[in-house]
Amino acid sequence: MLNRLFPFLRWFPMQGETLRGDLVAGITVSLILIPQSMAYATLAGLPVVYGLYAAFLPVMVASMWGASRFLHTGPVALLSLMSAAAIEPLASRGTDEFIALSMTLALMVGVMRLALGAFRMGVLINLASHPVINGFTNAAALIIGLSLLNTFINVPMPRSDLFLSDLWQVAAQLPLAHWPTIAFGVGTLVVMSLLKRWVPKLPGVLAVVVLGTLISAAVGFEKTALVAPGQIVDADARAAYQKFAELETALSRNKAAQGEVRKRMAMLAKRETHDYRLESESLRLLGEEQALKKQLYGQRVAVFRHALEPVTGEDGVVRYRAAADAGPGATPWRFVGVKDGQFRLSGGGQVVGNIPAGLPSFMVPSLDLGVMGGLLGTAFIMALIGFMEATSISRALAAKSREKLDPNQELIGQGLANIVGSFFQSYTVSGSFSRSAVAAKSGARTGFYAIISAVGVVIVMLFLTDYFYHLPQPVLAAIVMSAVFGLIDFKSLRHSWNVRKSDGVVGGLTFVATLVMAPQLANGVMVGVVLTILLFLRGVMQPRSEVLGRTRDGTLAGAASHDLPPISEHYVVLRFDASLVFINSAFFEQAVMKAISQFPQAKAVLVIGNGINEIDASGEEKLRALATDLKHAGITLMLSGLKKPVREALARAGLDAVLGRENLFPGKDLALRVLAERYDHATPGAADHSSSSSSGSQPRDLARSVAMS
Repeated sequence: MLNRLFPFLRWFPMQGETLRGDLVAGITVSLILIPQSMAYATLAGLPVVYGLYAAFLPVMVASMWGASRFLHTGPVALLSLMSAAAIEPLASRGTDEFIALSMTLALMVGVMRLALGAFRMGVLINLASHPVINGFTNAAALIIGLSLLNTFINVPMPRSDLFLSDLWQVAAQLPLAHWPTIAFGVGTLVVMSLLKRWVPKLPGVLAVVVLGTLISAAVGFEKTALVAPGQIVDADARAAYQKFAELETALSRNKAAQGEVRKRMAMLAKRETHDYRLESESLRLLGEEQALKKQLYGQRVAVFRHALEPVTGEDGVVRYRAAADAGPGATPWRFVGVKDGQFRLSGGGQVVGNIPAGLPSFMVPSLDLGVMGGLLGTAFIMALIGFMEATSISRALAAKSREKLDPNQELIGQGLANIVGSFFQSYTVSGSFSRSAVAAKSGARTGFYAIISAVGVVIVMLFLTDYFYHLPQPVLAAIVMSAVFGLIDFKSLRHSWNVRKSDGVVGGLTFVATLVMAPQLANGVMVGVVLTILLFLRGVMQPRSEVLGRTRDGTLAGAASHDLPPISEHYVVLRFDASLVFINSAFFEQAVMKAISQFPQAKAVLVIGNGINEIDASGEEKLRALATDLKHAGITLMLSGLKKPVREALARAGLDAVLGRENLFPGKDLALRVLAERYDHATPGAADHSSSSSSGSQPRDLARSVAMS
């Protein structure tokens, strides 16, 4: 009982070799975890410090209450992007509301995973088939990588409801790209690739972070200035900047007004009353928000095109005029944002900046029921996707180590990690393939290695945050790109197509739907799941059913698919490969009637029911009606190979008497011999014929066998 309540007790007692292995693996993973967590936080639309927060307590809790000793939990690319996409319609990036909602979403995902694990509902992951996961993963990896393209070239990216449109806007700004930023990004990718090839044991992620930070500080990569509106000499640029500031202020007021309306509506809902004026106001504010966002996104790109250059006047005041040359060789200053009524300009690249030192404080997530209702669907999809990701990693590692895996316990561990983390300023976390693989390769023996990796994060948060100030943002973008582009695998989609065309179509449509519906990635999964269910229902509603013929070696096979002649003109042998239930009972009747229509002289139809695993009330009623109708038409309905539960169900319903017990056979061979005796007056096949001619008592033996069956 103690081991079930506290799974981490199985780590103890630890031997010296085990402790050494966990120590080495923990330190190794920590060197990767620290830069990765900061990179993934930017992907989630959060300051980098929240990535460190997510790499602290959630890592410890998941390792202590999870099932796999190798699985490393923490910030991951996919859920980071999904978190940002889910919250962006509700709050603007960088605001306190955006950060608070990220914590709320983590709490919701954690509660759902914990509930699924507690009620042993891990089987729900089977709702998403392998082709759906393949299609979604390929599309998500592509979206994650391309969503960082603007950071890679240092241009703004509009954040609208259509990712492909936003990406096109970024591509249109390629002439305005900041070449030193591109150099950092490309250099990071090259160095990581070379280190992986020539020095695989060296943590390349940490190496490029240290190297990039040192170079950035040495060359002065960041150049920023806060400028008063009066210092902007170019009237067009000043007007564009002021319009952006006005739109941003209007959007903030709109968000605040929506929050007040939601609170008032929630209070009325508790009293079970309605105020239609509030509902109307809520819809009006929502429409206004969409209009403001569209204008703001367009204005964000417009202001970036106004390149300025600083000029020092005779009075010693620096003023900014239109740049004479904004081409690649120039160093123009461009608009970045608004702060305290002043314009923030940048003449260099973007760096991480100040990272608050210290451990995360306890903070209760926002529990606005109205907002949580809007996040509910995405939270459920994130809970399932994160669990699928973690489970697939755990299974792959468990197969190598022959470790027993409990998916429901893993759900509990993942759920507790997100719940605890949400109260200490962590956003949604899940299992990481790259870090888990590194841990297994580095000699991890127990989940204690993950706690050691989290201690490394604590040391950074307490003592080393100042050293990351000059870390370039394109370096973090390149780290994420390098990780996610390696997940793109179109061979798996082609393999699904080769196995079954419909699976390939589902995987391809999931891929396309995820791309088109981005940034709402959850919708792509839903499309794939719905398509899978529809195909499954189609297979259940219209199962395989075929009239059989006899091959040269005497075995039975589909007459149409193998171009075989019918067994007899006097009776039909039909195979039905599905349970006879409400959803396909009508199709069963159609299959039987179609088979009979092809043989107008048939006096009997034999249904080989080895594939009928169960029968329900609808199937029994359809079988009863069909047998009665065929009997009136002078045709006998026979069944063979029924499983014991099906035979018992027919007996309880009294259907065996309606069909005639002499028409129910334990196997198809006996049924075919009886059919041949009754209607062909000869047994089919040379072997059967010779055996039947050797004794004149064959009809009596058949009758006795039928009676016994």
